[in-house]
Amino acid sequence: MPPHSIGSGTISFGLVSIPVRLYAAAVSGGVSFHLLHAKCGSRIKQQQVCPTCNEVVERSGLVRGYEFAKDQYVRLSDEELKSLEGEASRTIDIAEFVPLPKVDPIYFEKSYYLGPDKGGEKAYRLLADAMAKMDRVALAKFVMRGKESLVLVRAAQGGLMLHTMYFADEVRDFAEIDKGESARLKEGELELAVRLIDELSNEEFKPEQYQDEYRLRVLDLVNLKVEGKEVTAVGPQVQQARVIDLMEALKESLSKRVPPEKKPAGKAKRPEAAAAKKAQAARD
Repeated sequence: MPPHSIGSGTISFGLVSIPVRLYAAAVSGGVSFHLLHAKCGSRIKQQQVCPTCNEVVERSGLVRGYEFAKDQYVRLSDEELKSLEGEASRTIDIAEFVPLPKVDPIYFEKSYYLGPDKGGEKAYRLLADAMAKMDRVALAKFVMRGKESLVLVRAAQGGLMLHTMYFADEVRDFAEIDKGESARLKEGELELAVRLIDELSNEEFKPEQYQDEYRLRVLDLVNLKVEGKEVTAVGPQVQQARVIDLMEALKESLSKRVPPEKKPAGKAKRPEAAAAKKAQAARD
């Protein structure tokens, strides 16, 4: 099944316009649950309740309010907020190009794939190849769902990707956090730490080597329960960390260092859809 486009736009590159379509680059794989009434097993419904009037309020009776002081609100209508939204422009207007290493990943929010829309194939290919050759990424403004966003466009995997970003005033100041500047390292500790990092280093990131083990354990438990089996869930045993000298810990880590077991890239995962399928069958 081909990927579903979630929107369209136009990359403005000087006087060149490139029609593109956006596709979600990733989706959370977390296990979601519904809340049930423990007494009868029915799924509960969420309701909005006014504590002053002690009554359930329907959606039509709700308005938005901004708290400007303790328990004091100013009301804003949907029409007022709509009038303040960014212009309904689908143009990704490139402002500048910079080296990717100069952009701190803390600014990245969400990722999307960009594909050429009809008639934009050649211009899309030109921009992707030129950016890859120059090793530069593009910074631009883009209005998404009425909200103006700072975005980064980069050449990747033979095409273009778009990352929505936080604005500078949305990123908290790291200077407010204690970073252990008062700590003093003993002679040789840094060298041992560097050696340990070197032992644990690889030349590239292989995401297929990592799996969400908790999610797999949850789905295994769901499957067992769907099959009607009584189970006692026991999580992985975590050993209590020993409080030892830092230098000795580094030396012991190096002495016991064994190359990590490489997992084959094509190793099949336990089918996550099985849990949902079995659960549906049980309900039917």
